[in-house]
Amino acid sequence: MKNIITAKDIIKVYGDENKTRVLNNVSLEVNEGDFICIMGPSGSGKSTFLNVLSTVDRPSKGVVKINNQKVYEMTESRVGEFRYENIGFIFQDFNLIESMTIRENISVPLMLAGVKAKEIRERTDEIAKSLDIFETLDKFPNECSGGQRQRAAAARALVTNPKLIVADEPTGSLDTKNSHELLKILEERNIKNGTAILMVTHDSMIASYSRKLIFLRDGKIDEQLERGELTQKEFFYKIVDIASKESQSLFDKM
Repeated sequence: MKNIITAKDIIKVYGDENKTRVLNNVSLEVNEGDFICIMGPSGSGKSTFLNVLSTVDRPSKGVVKINNQKVYEMTESRVGEFRYENIGFIFQDFNLIESMTIRENISVPLMLAGVKAKEIRERTDEIAKSLDIFETLDKFPNECSGGQRQRAAAARALVTNPKLIVADEPTGSLDTKNSHELLKILEERNIKNGTAILMVTHDSMIASYSRKLIFLRDGKIDEQLERGELTQKEFFYKIVDIASKESQSLFDKM
């Protein structure tokens, strides 16, 4: 499979005097067709790692390569071009622009890419129909439900047919039904189109949609788990076991 992103020996330090090391020699490869979930306790560095992998943040040390080219040898404009040409972002708080309609919000990445108006309309209509939000296209975000806004955010991320979807707690603002609907959309894109998914979540059930789990503790990859031939239910129970280790250790000390 074609490599999209390679991160090697990533270190991220915040602060000048009282320095905090958030990531400590973390490495990961993301290839076409991957569905990778990053989990870990609060403060483990999972969102920071996601931001470094998706070129939103710079590591203090280490190498990040995109299509085998070192990111920080690229110009800022070229890195920006790579983002809107290759990466779709889905965030917990949707990040929709309140003064723009749902149609306009979905169209933003295509406009930035210089796509012609007719094609923008056609592609926006197509993705909106596939995500069942076509009737909301002329509404503003505050006129839509939470589920509709999250699907609009997903549509904005998917409309460019990106090679990689980056999702940071994408279901954090959704109820159970809408959470699973969104994950099924991402799973379908991953299976049918080979779109790589890189997702951060604290929810073991949401993580069970992935094919590979990366569990961070104290800025390091503590465990990795491949789904392989496991059913989603079997994978879920293994994830729960990993995620609950700290709680289990407290019982052992009692």
